Amino acid sequence: MLYSMPNWRVGGYSYLFEPLWWVGMITMIVGEVANFAAYAFAPAILVTPLGALSIIISAVLAHIILRERLHTFGILGCALCVVGSITIVLHAPQEREIESVTEVWDLATEPAFLFYAAMVITTSLVLIFHYLPQYGQTHIMFYIGVCSLVGSLSVMSVKAIGIALKLTLSGMNQLIYPQTWAFTMIVIVCIITQMNYLNKALDTFNTAVVSPIYYVMFTSLTILASVIMFKDWDRQNPTQIVTELCGFVTILSGTFLLHKTKDMVDGPPTLPVRLPKHTDEEDGFGQEGIPLKRQDSLRS
Repeated sequence: MLYSMPNWRVGGYSYLFEPLWWVGMITMIVGEVANFAAYAFAPAILVTPLGALSIIISAVLAHIILRERLHTFGILGCALCVVGSITIVLHAPQEREIESVTEVWDLATEPAFLFYAAMVITTSLVLIFHYLPQYGQTHIMFYIGVCSLVGSLSVMSVKAIGIALKLTLSGMNQLIYPQTWAFTMIVIVCIITQMNYLNKALDTFNTAVVSPIYYVMFTSLTILASVIMFKDWDRQNPTQIVTELCGFVTILSGTFLLHKTKDMVDGPPTLPVRLPKHTDEEDGFGQEGIPLKRQDSLRS
């Protein structure tokens, strides 16, 4: 199979000449900067689950700009995300008062979090070098597992950098501490690893499947890492903790509902097309062992 070189104005790179694409890219960068800043002022157990609000905004903008129909189940999914987000905001723990990046480093080097970090690194290495070469093309959980595990460490480091920058801007220079630059290096390594395997997952499997699974695993592990490192739940009673978990589960339900039914249309259902049995497509592969997503792209 021969592939032609990409044309800058026709094909895969034509979007670079669309002003709307650049507007979207700039707003995404601004949003990520704001998300980065949020970790400096609020606990990760609050900031990370609220990322589901971007799903609602995307669905509404797709309905307005792209003329994609937002059906009944889509509206219900958005409503669930809003209710869950409000529940978490109302019962989230207060941000811990930290006066130096060295204090964050002390939290990160406590035995409990060191054990968690060691488990994350060990599990990620086992997945990368043992399981991904054999099962990466057929089992979605391995790619997403690496992204989510490494992502939980990156969020903790991002929060540490955010706190360091906040203190620096307030007059207490934290850039002189080696711990600040150690957290920076951890963030760079984790983000590169995370983006690499997330792109592989999106290239191999359907986005509608990757997105909700990744959101659930990444958010769950981030909350776990934050609870271990910053001890968020130590300052809350059991009722508040259970309410937060209920809000998180509500957001998960809305997210899955949005992604699962995003291609559904209101009206009478159509008859499904029955595929012949005992074909390679039953396990997600077409001819020559190519994943269905790639196989479809080759046919087109």
